[in-house]
Amino acid sequence: MAKSVTKYVCQKCGYASVKWLGKCPECGAWDSLVEEVDAPVDRHRPSYLKTAEHVAPKTLREVDKVKVSRIPTGISEFDRVLGGGIVPGSLILLGGAPGIGKSTITLDVSMKSANRGIPVLYVSGEESEAQTAMRAERLGTASDALKVMTATELGTILVEARKDAPKLLVIDSIQTMYNSELETAAGSVGQVRECTAKLLNFAKESNIAIIIIGHVTKEGNIAGPRLLEHMVDVVLQFEGDRSYTYRVLRALKNRFGSTSECGIFSMEAEGLQEVSNPSGLFLETKEAPVPGSVITATIEGNRPILAEIQALAAHTPFGMPRRTAVGVDYNRVNMLIAILEKRMGMNFGDQDAYVSAVGGMKITEPAVDLAIVGALVSSYRNVPVGPGILCLGEVGLTGELRRVGLTDRRIKEAAQLGFKRFIVPRGSFMKGKKAPAGVVECRTVEEAIGAMFQ
Repeated sequence: MAKSVTKYVCQKCGYASVKWLGKCPECGAWDSLVEEVDAPVDRHRPSYLKTAEHVAPKTLREVDKVKVSRIPTGISEFDRVLGGGIVPGSLILLGGAPGIGKSTITLDVSMKSANRGIPVLYVSGEESEAQTAMRAERLGTASDALKVMTATELGTILVEARKDAPKLLVIDSIQTMYNSELETAAGSVGQVRECTAKLLNFAKESNIAIIIIGHVTKEGNIAGPRLLEHMVDVVLQFEGDRSYTYRVLRALKNRFGSTSECGIFSMEAEGLQEVSNPSGLFLETKEAPVPGSVITATIEGNRPILAEIQALAAHTPFGMPRRTAVGVDYNRVNMLIAILEKRMGMNFGDQDAYVSAVGGMKITEPAVDLAIVGALVSSYRNVPVGPGILCLGEVGLTGELRRVGLTDRRIKEAAQLGFKRFIVPRGSFMKGKKAPAGVVECRTVEEAIGAMFQ
């Protein structure tokens, strides 16, 4: 009989060592190595998978083409991110910060799927059945097709799942599950890895779609080994600022569809609500234009969303001016301030500069550069940008404007919301294609600033 092997595994990156180390040599984390015991596997125990495999190589023509019939959840934003619904037999990992609404959205998906006649088994390792029922009561009513269970031992869960044969199995969360074959605590790197592997095998063998919830670290990564994201079929990231109501669901990995889509939700008292027109969520209606405010259009997935960029330039009482950026890249704000000083002759050396994307939105694409520049100039001069103006474009170090992708789609979205004038880089439209009405094409940042304040 094989003996148990003791090793020390880093809980941050999964590095294994035969002896304890104070600092992980792989990721550099201190005091992260935890003792784990690899128990010998009993090969005579019954397995959930078929042990006798009869496989042979085939050509692509010999492979049976099976048309995938997706499972609609009843939440259009959730289905949009997945590519049209849940694929049977797939393993979906949903990650997000604590309190962001992971359990809420998965329970809502379970309830709406059950109401459509789809059998669902919801397993919680963090809440009792009574607590789950109370949370479900706030979201609405569910049919008897939804069953809930509180359990943490994976073998018990898989036995019940095989008995009930649901089409959708939800695990909340993977860090609370444990495999009794391993002598380690739930949530350890080994437990998370082995539990995920068993769930993946069970999903492929039974054709049951499984959604597992995963907690994230302070750095925003899924807690556990990085291998976890490679094992699953779909990785969804649920993000947003807890201080604001909006939430964004993104697909970081999707074997059955595109990763360019995103879903927008709003956290309300009744739970998460879909946002069909996200542009209106981030725009505040003002009676009159105010200095330091410029509207731009960003792309979330394939969807254009209008966002307001606000800036404040104020005289500093200190020798070193402050620079603060919220929702936009801090280093890029500093670069744009340097471009304004060099190209426009503005002196920000005695000015505190604050730049923010309204509504808690996070914008990473460079298409927002021109809007940041316009908001800074507007606040610096204390002159508002005219109403109905949309600004798009990347600003280079020499002051030139560079075109961005999907300009026509951004302009179309803004035009539907009443915008009349669009300041974009020159060459934003293909040769031979006529620019829409109201478009002003500029070559440099000086021309764009002049067009904003005409």
